Amino acid sequence: MDNLELKKQANNVRKGIVTSTHAAKAGHPGGSLSAADVFTFLYFEEMNIDPKNPEKEDRDRFVLSKGHTAPGLYAALAYRGFFPVEDLTTLRKLGSYLQGHPNMHIPGVDMASGSLGQGISAAAGMALGGKLGKEKFRVYTLLGDGELEEGQVWEAAMFAGFRKLDNLCVIVDNNGLQIDGPIDEVCSPYPIDKKFEAFNFHVINVDAHDFDALRSAFREARETKGMPTCIVMHSLKGKGVSFMEGSVDWHGKAPNDEEYAVAMADLAKIDEELEKEGR
Repeated sequence: MDNLELKKQANNVRKGIVTSTHAAKAGHPGGSLSAADVFTFLYFEEMNIDPKNPEKEDRDRFVLSKGHTAPGLYAALAYRGFFPVEDLTTLRKLGSYLQGHPNMHIPGVDMASGSLGQGISAAAGMALGGKLGKEKFRVYTLLGDGELEEGQVWEAAMFAGFRKLDNLCVIVDNNGLQIDGPIDEVCSPYPIDKKFEAFNFHVINVDAHDFDALRSAFREARETKGMPTCIVMHSLKGKGVSFMEGSVDWHGKAPNDEEYAVAMADLAKIDEELEKEGR
């Protein structure tokens, strides 16, 4: 898929995030929006998946370690065709299959997640299973930068590096903000790249909102042998919505009706710009 189409799909994902959290009157839009581009790239270009056969044996696996950003994952899955886009408005509602954290009964979800620090362990286990079974699938997992304060992250990283799991790609959404404020003021995980290197990871730093940079990074990850890869994405929390960008206030708060209207107008302007770019 070319970059213009990826940008359009990423904007659809952002609209899905804003719409679902507004409908739910709850959720985590900020970190979902910062990761919208990588969700889009993974599901529309990078991963070997099939919406018509979500459980095919040779599919690539994805684990959303920062499970609270489920609105971003759900929007990507919906626009990729795993389930109806209209269902996004049922987020967190009684009886809906789209709850606040991913569950494995959702088409396209490979692992239930939400307890921070645990998703990378599940992903490392999947990668080892693939290695032992001589399977060709790859495993991807997305972590938040605040999540790196969890000790289990580093136990899993030590395991993955020691086992030389080159079929594992860890992605860190480094937007610099967590629920209580800037990560370097709460409990700094910096330098992120050097820490993963110390656990025998190949590390790539990348602009989270540049599809050429993402494409190059994931290609490099696939070509790296004998060690897992960590892609540290430098992102903007709330990306695409003017009043959410760079604001910790939007870590876990849904937009009200007036804010929803402004957010959707912001994203409509992006659609207009992309249409002009395509002419």
